[in-house]
Amino acid sequence: MKKSRHLIVLILLLSFTSCSSLSSMNPISLLTGNKWKLAGMMGKALDFGKFADALPMLSFMDGGKLSGFTGCNNFSGNFNLDGKSLSLDPGAMTKKACQGSGENEFLNALSMVSDFKVSKDNLALMDGAKELLRFVPEN
Repeated sequence: MKKSRHLIVLILLLSFTSCSSLSSMNPISLLTGNKWKLAGMMGKALDFGKFADALPMLSFMDGGKLSGFTGCNNFSGNFNLDGKSLSLDPGAMTKKACQGSGENEFLNALSMVSDFKVSKDNLALMDGAKELLRFVPEN
């Protein structure tokens, strides 16, 4: 009886410890480690017809490096994370001619990003309370 009580206390202690460790995670670790595929723009479902080649992607890497694909062109730049404040700079980009308006809309939204919300299966790039871009991990 005494052993089972100790086991229950240990299980409860471990469950509370694991929950608190999620809230204290480094914000950079929430962004890195995934290749994020675009799932929505400007708070709406994605219009696949705006992207002729494929869906845009983002990859956040250690050292503030950012790489991605606009749906037409590749880019390599930087990101800056200060607390929960996030700014993105796509940097150097290939110059392929693109059909549709998707690339321009995607790049305009990237330039407005000021913060983010992330969970294990969703990354929302925000401008205050306004969702600009929503991503899911690439499988």
